Order: sequence, then C-alpha cells, then structure tokens
Amino acid sequence: MAQEPGTTDAAQARARAQDSGSGSAPGSASGTASGRASASASGSPSASVPASAPASATARRPRPSAPPPEELTDLRLLKALAQPRRQQMLQHLTVHGPATSATLARALGLNTGATSYHLRELARYGFVEETPGSGRGRERWWRAVPGDRRFPPRSAQSPETRRVMDRLNHLSYAADLDLFERLQRDGGAELGEWADAFPFSRGTIRLTLPELREFFEEYIALLNRYKRPAADTPADARTVLTRFLAFPAPSAPAAPIEPDVPTAPAASAATSDNRKETEPS
Repeated sequence: MAQEPGTTDAAQARARAQDSGSGSAPGSASGTASGRASASASGSPSASVPASAPASATARRPRPSAPPPEELTDLRLLKALAQPRRQQMLQHLTVHGPATSATLARALGLNTGATSYHLRELARYGFVEETPGSGRGRERWWRAVPGDRRFPPRSAQSPETRRVMDRLNHLSYAADLDLFERLQRDGGAELGEWADAFPFSRGTIRLTLPELREFFEEYIALLNRYKRPAADTPADARTVLTRFLAFPAPSAPAAPIEPDVPTAPAASAATSDNRKETEPS
C-alpha cells in the first residue's frame, strides 16, 4: 500500500502567479493511494474511457526522476495520520491547494484552534509544510507534502498497527467514495466536457505475487511520468484523483459433502413433483 502525491488546480495557479518559471513543485498529497480496482464477474477486462480522447493523449512522456519510496513504520506517525480530522484536512489541501488554518476551519466546520493543532501535528510528521501564501498580514499558509509513502505489508504489522491501518483504510475509502458520489450528484453543468471524462476499468488478471508487485510499481511509475512542475502545467489542466486497488479473489468454497443416505423407495407421480429429475440417457 502506498500514499502518492497529487497536484492541485489552486496550487498550480498560485505557483504560476507567484513563482513563474521557478520550477518549484506544486504540492499536495492525497490520503492513501495504493489504488482502487476490482474484478469483473466475467473475468475479462472492461473499461470506460472518453470516446473523444485523441490518440496523442497517450503519447510517450519522459519519465522524471522520482524520489525513492518511504516506508512508514512508526506507529506514532500512523496514529497521527489516521485521525479523522487530519484526513479531512489533507483531502482539502489535496483537492483545493494550500490553505490557512482559518480557511480549513470554515471549510470543515471546525474552530481555528483545532485546525492549527492538527496542522502542527501533520507538520511534525512531514505530511504538511508551510508555503508562501497570498502575502496578506501574518497569515500562515500550508500545503500537503508530496511523496511516495508506503505502509508496512500486512503480514509484518503488529496487531496494534493492523488496527490503526484498518481505521486509516476505512477513512480513506469512505472519503474517496463520498468525493466521487458528490461529483456525480452535484457536478452538473460546471464540469462541462470533463463530465464525460471518467475513465473507469474493472478487470481480472492471473498473476503471481512477484508479478502483482511489479504491476503496482509500474502503476506508480506511470503516475510519476505524468507529473510536472506548475510552470510546465497547461492552464486548462485539472486535478485528477487516481485510485488503484488490487486484491486476490476469494477462493471458491469447497463443495459440500453429501452424507450417504439410504435409497428411498420410488415415489408415486403424485408426490414426486418437487424431486430432481433424472437426466435423459
């Protein structure tokens, strides 16, 4: 499982306005992002993509150098991240870009004392950092820090770590589903052509465990290939939230063993309507 960075429309616009051409990375990090995917009943891959997408949209891009993955093993850090309000704040910073504690308080229905405290805790563990803001007064602006963050494999987690990870996963999945449902329900005309751009895929593939790990690393590399600094981002680009989930299908249940039953006498036609018919020879 991994947490991967994203870029935001607001962060990019602010970076272009204040630091044009500097090459500084726009910043935000999503909650958890080892991804979301599921298996189709038919066993064959299926996908939904915008019909008008030009072939050039998949043109090869040079792969930028990406920072090495960072595994998060400190239980105190995981507990700090699994706090519901902090997850909400990270999501807001991801989707809307840098903000002040007052902005977050208004958006999330909290008081500034609470948001200030949670921001300090997130900064303590490297999830957010101060960033140049609007320059008004002594406002402190915060952004989510990008990074390829990995969580420990489940087999290596202690019982307490597993409980924390289960809570963190639950918060992340619920937040993602809520965002998607709100977009479909309330997006309306404001989305314009973007309303047709919801790539979606469900499929099944047969993999060994090493192949599944390689598949995931290739997915992360693909995300990194499409990342770029704010100065190089087109003005009509939007933040796109990507989620990937892959898991082994449950094993088929074993067929129940029928007990040996003595052969019953042949039933009359009047009483055998609900009995299994014999197959014709």
